[in-house]
Amino acid sequence: MQTLLNILKKFIDSIGALCSALMILMILNVFYDVLMRYFFNDVSIGMQELEWHLFGAMFMFGIGYTFKEDGHVRVDIFYDQLSEKSQAIINIAGALLFALPFTFLILYFSLDYTYEAYKIGEGSADPGGLPYRWIIRSVIPASSIYLLICILYVVLVQIQKITGSVNTKGDK
Repeated sequence: MQTLLNILKKFIDSIGALCSALMILMILNVFYDVLMRYFFNDVSIGMQELEWHLFGAMFMFGIGYTFKEDGHVRVDIFYDQLSEKSQAIINIAGALLFALPFTFLILYFSLDYTYEAYKIGEGSADPGGLPYRWIIRSVIPASSIYLLICILYVVLVQIQKITGSVNTKGDK
């Protein structure tokens, strides 16, 4: 099981690094957009749309990575007082009862949503906007699949905590 966890961790962390790269690209895009708008009085609709495309991809893939890193906000008044095994049981229950069903729902409905955009060749309605709207829409099902992988990883790590398996990687 440790081999599977190591493979999943490397994959999840590589997508996390991609999120970091998307953030840098978004910052550069915003910098370029502001520079062109205020110093050269030149506005690019495509670059403005690219800002929210980059933000959307970063946000959607960041959900899974944050889940893996146990970085989501929660009220820890009682949780912190529990044993590691009790915390692991709560984490498994939360992943399986809340995260997993919602992820499957998003994946299910986003597949047709993305396919329809691809089928009709949907693009931006604004002149100068970005074509191929299906590309950004495909982030929704892709990030849902990624989140399913992250949920699997978290559940397996929590099972290790319950069973007392040694985890030498220091993962959460």
